[in-house]
Amino acid sequence: MIEIGRSKRAVEVFGFDDIAIVPTRRTRGLEEVNLSWRIDALTFDFPILAAPMDSVMSPDTAITVGKLGGLGVLNLEGLWTRYADPEPLLDELSRIDDQLAATRRMQEIYAEPIKAELITERMRQVREAGVPVAGSLSPQTCAEFAAVVEKAGVDFFVIRGTTVSAEHVSSVSEPLNLKKFIYELDVPVIVGGCATYQSALHLMRTGAAGVLVGFGGGATKRTRNVLGVEVPMASALADVAEARRDYLDESGGRYVHVIADGALGRSGDITKALACGADAVMVGSPLARATEAPGRGYHWGPEAWHPTLPRGERVKFSRVGSLEEILLGPSHVADGTMNLVGALRRALATTGYSDVKEFQRVEIVVHQ
Repeated sequence: MIEIGRSKRAVEVFGFDDIAIVPTRRTRGLEEVNLSWRIDALTFDFPILAAPMDSVMSPDTAITVGKLGGLGVLNLEGLWTRYADPEPLLDELSRIDDQLAATRRMQEIYAEPIKAELITERMRQVREAGVPVAGSLSPQTCAEFAAVVEKAGVDFFVIRGTTVSAEHVSSVSEPLNLKKFIYELDVPVIVGGCATYQSALHLMRTGAAGVLVGFGGGATKRTRNVLGVEVPMASALADVAEARRDYLDESGGRYVHVIADGALGRSGDITKALACGADAVMVGSPLARATEAPGRGYHWGPEAWHPTLPRGERVKFSRVGSLEEILLGPSHVADGTMNLVGALRRALATTGYSDVKEFQRVEIVVHQ
């Protein structure tokens, strides 16, 4: 513990930039590495989910990610469920250079109500392409649209917010009872974010299939600046991985997947997230660099257009290649923003591990 003055003590925590992975005595050939990830009844070729952000996921890009072997999660509170054709609005946003003007315009655009029939239509588009279907809602809209999403035939229901608690308290509105809500759903639920042992354990007890660790949108929002809230990801993942192990014993063998969500801008961050205990990662900013990305080179999360307290601005990225190249290569850059799966495979081979579950035991060191 570190003393902060006379009245506060704090724990030292670490982000991905603070740690490094240590090779073992053994290396492996790339062909010996298996990156497949199984959650509930589905198996994916690699443990990467595309984040539900309008700058990254449209029905078309969700389909592309699914065909490549991953899972694309569509934001069911985004432009694709508010407008029949959001492409002109995305074009308009891409032409606004001034950040203040962009924030104000996003607040206006996202004030359009969510339409249940568009949720059904977007899920149908993805399902008819023959890939897994996943949609995301915030806790505030779950009660209103959950039945629509479930009826639309999703494979995974994602409940995603800045911080999601199993014990939300409100004196003016009926809080979402996560345990009851998840129990009554007929589809597996991934819920988060969380960043501590105790909050993760509470979410696991709700019956979730997976928990999101972090506050999402690490490259696009400034929750630390606006709210003062942040937990560095390496420490957060290690704590939640411990909660997963304890819950496994507590529940008599029920395994809940830990999914890193935030601060994953480069392939090395993804590798470190798995080394700290994650089973999979949810990425946004690397995919926003794709030529097909709906953001047209810009990237933003839902916090950027909050009607009363925006917490982040759009980030401008260079478009480096297709979604396939960013995920599976080949890479044309040397900064870890392309061929994410190839980099992960090489990291496991270099350190001598054959799959992600084994790799979670890799030794890590802290930079001084």
